[in-house]
Amino acid sequence: MITSWTRGLLRRRTGRLVATALGIALAVALIASLGSFLTASKSTMTLRAVRDVAVDWQIQVQPGADPDSVLAAVRSADGVRQAERVGFARATGFRATVAGTTQSTGAGVVLGLPDAYRSVFPREIRQLTGAASGVLIAQQTAANLHVSPADTVTISLPGLTPVEVTVAGVVDLPQADSLFQKVGAPPQSQPTAPPDNVILLPAPLFASLTAPLAKIDPTAVTTQIHTARNGRLPADPAAAYTSVVAAAHHVEASTSGGAVVGDNLGAALDSARQDALYAQILFLFLGVPGAVLAALLTAAVAGAGTVRRRREQALLRTRGLTTRQVTALAGIEAALVGIAGGALGIGIAASAGAAAFGTPSFGTTGASSAAWSALAFGLGLVVAATTVLVPAVRDLRTGTVAQARQAVGRPRSPLWMRCGLDVILLVVALLVFKASSGNQYALVLAPEGVASISVSYWAFFGPALLWCGSALLLWRLATLALTHGRRPLARMVRPLTGTLAGTTAAAMSRQRRPLARAVVLLALALSFAASTATFNATYQHQAHVDAQLTNGADVTVTQPPGATAGPDAGAALHVAGVRHVEPLQHRYAYIGADLQDLYGVRPSTITSATALQDTYFAGGTAKALMGRLAARPDSLLVSEETIKDFQLRPGDTVNLRLQDNRTKALTTVPFHYAGIVKEFPTAPKDSFFVANAEYIARATGSDAVGAFLIDTGGTRHGAVAAALRHQVGTTATVTDLTQTRYAVGSSLTSVDLSGLTRIELGAAVLLAAAAGGIVLALGLAERRRTFAITTVLGATRRQLRGLVLSEAAVMTAGGLAGGAAIGWALSQMLVTVLTGVFDPPPAALAVPWTYLALTVLAAVVAIASAALNAARRSSRPAVEELRTL
Repeated sequence: MITSWTRGLLRRRTGRLVATALGIALAVALIASLGSFLTASKSTMTLRAVRDVAVDWQIQVQPGADPDSVLAAVRSADGVRQAERVGFARATGFRATVAGTTQSTGAGVVLGLPDAYRSVFPREIRQLTGAASGVLIAQQTAANLHVSPADTVTISLPGLTPVEVTVAGVVDLPQADSLFQKVGAPPQSQPTAPPDNVILLPAPLFASLTAPLAKIDPTAVTTQIHTARNGRLPADPAAAYTSVVAAAHHVEASTSGGAVVGDNLGAALDSARQDALYAQILFLFLGVPGAVLAALLTAAVAGAGTVRRRREQALLRTRGLTTRQVTALAGIEAALVGIAGGALGIGIAASAGAAAFGTPSFGTTGASSAAWSALAFGLGLVVAATTVLVPAVRDLRTGTVAQARQAVGRPRSPLWMRCGLDVILLVVALLVFKASSGNQYALVLAPEGVASISVSYWAFFGPALLWCGSALLLWRLATLALTHGRRPLARMVRPLTGTLAGTTAAAMSRQRRPLARAVVLLALALSFAASTATFNATYQHQAHVDAQLTNGADVTVTQPPGATAGPDAGAALHVAGVRHVEPLQHRYAYIGADLQDLYGVRPSTITSATALQDTYFAGGTAKALMGRLAARPDSLLVSEETIKDFQLRPGDTVNLRLQDNRTKALTTVPFHYAGIVKEFPTAPKDSFFVANAEYIARATGSDAVGAFLIDTGGTRHGAVAAALRHQVGTTATVTDLTQTRYAVGSSLTSVDLSGLTRIELGAAVLLAAAAGGIVLALGLAERRRTFAITTVLGATRRQLRGLVLSEAAVMTAGGLAGGAAIGWALSQMLVTVLTGVFDPPPAALAVPWTYLALTVLAAVVAIASAALNAARRSSRPAVEELRTL
C-alpha cells in the first residue's frame, strides 16, 4: 500500500510535490548559506586581522634581564618564524642646517634596527626617497628639519655630546601607533600620538652612540624583540585569539619575567572576535526573515490542496484505513518533500557559498560544518512536517466525511483577528522601537577611545514585531476588502469579465482566505527584498560618506605642521583627473585653557570638493550655515561637545586665542557663535571649530593651508593619488578615498556583506516570484472544477480568461501596495535600530530602484505567466476537465 501510494503521489501530484520541495529547499538553502556567510566572515576577519599587523609581538626586555637570552628564548618558541632585536633611545632633539638656515626639533626617538629588519617586517617601514639602508629619517622629521638625503642631522642625546649623522633616505612609518606603544600599559595609559621626530639607525651605529647613555640612565635606552609568527591559526577569530594569547603567556613564563609581550596580533584578533558579533546581527536581521518567508511559502503551497486532501482522507477512511495508516501516508509525503528539499537546499547553499564567499563549507571546522548542515537539513524536515504532516493530522482529528464533502462555507474569523493581535503587535513594535532609538541604541560604543561592542537583542523585537503585525494587518485589510467590497470589485473587473463581473467579485469574496494569503505572501516577499536591498544600499552609501568625511575628499594632500603653503599652491595640484582643488586651513585655537582644532574654509566653494551633508550640522542645513559664514565673516561653527562644556548660546561672542604669524604670540580673535557642527571633513569627532578662512587669515596674518581637498569626480582615486605623491615627494602626505575607507571601515567591513547581499537579494527575487506565481497557480489549479462548471453554465473563454486575470490583478495590486508600505516602514526601522553601523547617520535612505524594479518585474511576470497558463487550461472541454477531477 505504501509503495502504491508513493508511486501515485509521484505520478499524479508531481507539480505540487516539486513546488513544496522547492519551497523547503529555499528555506534550507538560506539557512545553510548563512552558515557559509558566518564561516567566510570569521575567516575573513581572522585573515584581515593577521594581515594588518606589521609586527606580531613587540616583546619588551625588562630591566636587569639579558636581551640575548630573551632573544634566544623567543626564537625557540613554537610558532615563531623570526625575531629581531630593536633598540629605542630618547633624544632631546634634532638639528640640521640646510641652505644657511638652521632648523631644530623638540624631543624625539632614535631606533636601532638590524640589517634584516625590513625584510622580516616589510609593512613597518615604507620607503619614500633615497637609500633603503643606512641612516633613515621619518617623513615628518624631514619636513620639520627641511632635510633630504645626503644632508647632515645632529642628534642630541641626554647628557652626551651631540653627534652628526648623514641622512641616507626618507621613510614613512605607517604603523607608528603600535611601533611606539608603551608595552604592557593599559589602553588609557598609551601615548595619545606617536612621536613626530624619529631617526632610524643601523644597529651597530645605534649601539655605539647609545652605550654611554645606557650607563648614565639605563631607562633612556630600551630593547624590544620584534617577532613574526608563522603558526597556523584557527579560522574563527575567537579561537585564534585564544591560541595567540596562550602562546604569548608561554613566552613570558619561559623568560621568568624577563620580558613582557606587547601582543599586537592578539589585540587585532580580540577586535576581530568582537566584530564577529556583527555576523550574528546580520544573520538575525537579514537572514532569518527570508528563511521564515520561505517556510510560509511552503505552507501556502502545501495548503493550496487542503480541500483535495480532506476528500482523499475521507475516501481512504471509507475504504477501511485507520487513522494511523492515513497519518503514515501523510508522513510519507512529508518525508519525500522534506528529504528532497533538504538535500537540494544543501546543494544550492554549497554552490552559492562557493560563488559568493569562495567556500562551500558551512563552518570553520569540520564539526561546526556538520552541525550547521544538520541544523539546516533538520529545519527542512521540520518545515515539511509542519506544512504537510501536521495539517493532515489535524484534519483527521477534526474532520468528518460529511465535512469533507461540503463546499467551503463562511468560516469564522480566526482568533487573532477577533482579539486584534495585529494592532497589538504593531503598538508593541512602535513602543520597543521608540525605547531602543530613544536610548540612542548603537551596536558600537567607543567610550574615551576604548573600542567595545554592545549588542541589545531586545531591540530586534521592534523590526520582528513590525513584520508580523504588518502581515496580519494586511491580511485583515485584504479580507475585509474582499468580503465587503464586492461592488467596487465588480466595477474594477468589468472590463475583463463583462457580464460575469458580479460572479467574479463573488468568487473572489468566497475565496478571500487563499487570496488574502497570497496577497500577504507577495507583500512580505517584496518587503523583504525592499528592506534588505535598502539597508545594504544605505550601508554602502554611508561607508563611502564615512571614508570621504575622514579623508576630507576623494584625494587629500596634507601639509606638515609649520608649512607655509598658501591657497594658491593648489594650482600645482591640478594633475590629470582632478576636477577641483579646495584649500582647507588647519590651526589650533585656545578657548579658555582648552586647545582645539580650528578649520578655516571658503564657504562659497567648500562643497565643490566634498559633500557636506545636512546631518553634519544642527540648527540649519549645510547650505544655510555655510551661507552664514559667508554673510558674516566672524561667524563660528562650534562642535556640540564644546557648546556643552562652555555653555554657549546662539549669538554669543567667542574669544579664541590664535597664534599671530607676525608676532609669533597668541592673539585674541573674537568670533560670533552661529551654529553647531557635528562632523566635518578631516576634523576629529570631539571638539573643533569651523570658521571663515579669509577672516582667520586677516586676524593672524597668515593664509597657510593645512590640507588641499581634491575632487576627482568619484573615480581614479588611486591614479590621481599616485601622481600627486610623485609630484609632492616628501613635502606633504597624500591619501585617497580607497585606502581611507579600508582603514576606517566599521566592523561591518570585516564581514563579507557583499556576498550576503547577493544571496539575500537573489533569494528575495525568487521568493517574490514564487509568492506571486506559484501560489496563484496552485490556487487556480485547485479550482479547475469550478471553471469547468462555469463553462457548462455558459461562460465564454474570454470571460473565463478575464476571471482568472482579474484575480491575478487584485492579488498583484494588493501585494505591491502592501509590500511597498511594509518595506518602507521596515527599512526605516532597520536603519534606525542599526544606527551604530552608520557613521555618520544617513540623511535619507538609499533606495536601489533598479533592483526593486527588477524584483517587481519578476513577480509580475510570474503572476502573469501563472494566470495565462490557468486561463489556457480553463479553455479545455468541460466534460474532459470534470472527468479528470
